[in-house]
Amino acid sequence: MADQKLLVVRDKFVSGVNKAVLAQVVDDLLREGVLNDGEADAVKESGQKQEQARVLVDHARQKGPRASQAFIRSLCARDAFLAEALGLPDTPPPGRPEPQRGAEANAACVPESRTGMTLCPPDQCREIQAKEAGKIYPIGDRRSRTRLALIICNITFAHLNKREGAEVDLRGMTLLLEDLGYRVEIKINLTAKEMSTCLKDFAAREEHKTSDSTFLVLMSHGVRDGLCGVQSRDKDSDVLPIDDVFSIFNNNNCRALYEKPKVVIIQACRGTNKGVTYVSDSVVPVVPSADSASSSANYEEDAVRMVHLESDFICLYSTTLNTVSWRSPQLGSVFIVELIKQLKEHAWNCDLEEIFRKVQEAFANNRPLQMPSRDRTTLIRKFYLFPGN
Repeated sequence: MADQKLLVVRDKFVSGVNKAVLAQVVDDLLREGVLNDGEADAVKESGQKQEQARVLVDHARQKGPRASQAFIRSLCARDAFLAEALGLPDTPPPGRPEPQRGAEANAACVPESRTGMTLCPPDQCREIQAKEAGKIYPIGDRRSRTRLALIICNITFAHLNKREGAEVDLRGMTLLLEDLGYRVEIKINLTAKEMSTCLKDFAAREEHKTSDSTFLVLMSHGVRDGLCGVQSRDKDSDVLPIDDVFSIFNNNNCRALYEKPKVVIIQACRGTNKGVTYVSDSVVPVVPSADSASSSANYEEDAVRMVHLESDFICLYSTTLNTVSWRSPQLGSVFIVELIKQLKEHAWNCDLEEIFRKVQEAFANNRPLQMPSRDRTTLIRKFYLFPGN
């Protein structure tokens, strides 16, 4: 039985688990209802890492086989190397075939998707990496990387309407990012100042040094150039400028994410206009050619080199400048719904810019009232997410 298995490996788990994995397992078990809020707090307040691990494994073990199996499933997803070292893949979830030893046992610990996301087979991942060598951002080893994602979601406001349906967006994006291998931190109902502080604290996290990328998901009411805090009354009060988001995570202020993709997802209005007009089928838009950038002068400095202040960002805004975003109180925001759909279907073999193009194409074909906008994108390589790897 799973609870007996945990008793056998208890001491090795306590000594072998790292703090980041421990926190992820606590979050998983809290989300699945294995732990309640009080039990999760008791783990976190137990002092040193080893004592926290001891309290956690005992909570799961004492609740019986199903809780113990949930613990094993979470550890297998979060740290396949440790799970295999403990022999935990030998205890498969109900209805699952007994996994094999060696490489097959490690493959059995690939996390299952809870959103129906298509996972990337390891051979497909290797094939794309070989074919696109030098043209894609490297991904870290799943067993050791410490990917973090941050979601800030403002739902209830002091002076503005409640964002009905935002809870659906929050739940959907959380599960999606976890399927993509990120530990998700969630902050709800913040003022502009609190949002700024939260972003700065997140940018300073040590885990970014051993991560390969990050996601920032910001959802709120919005104005042309910013996001509304929960005390906002109008376009000038309690607003976080979008420029601040990019400044906090630029190469001067967030060195740990230098040369790593920083994905910014923003669900918010950017004005009050309806983003629609009527055209004849014969109209063909003319796109002016971009002016070629002038070359900069050559400089040399001792022991340092100049780099772009803002690079490796990709931002998808829910709508174009000066226009509104649409949200269903029952289904959530049409942008978030479509983004989740496209990532679930195509993240296994498409890079992120191609997925964003598919989101825009879906709106062009089916939802003319709104058009997501790719803003301030400075990726210099292709970013593949390779879910499951």
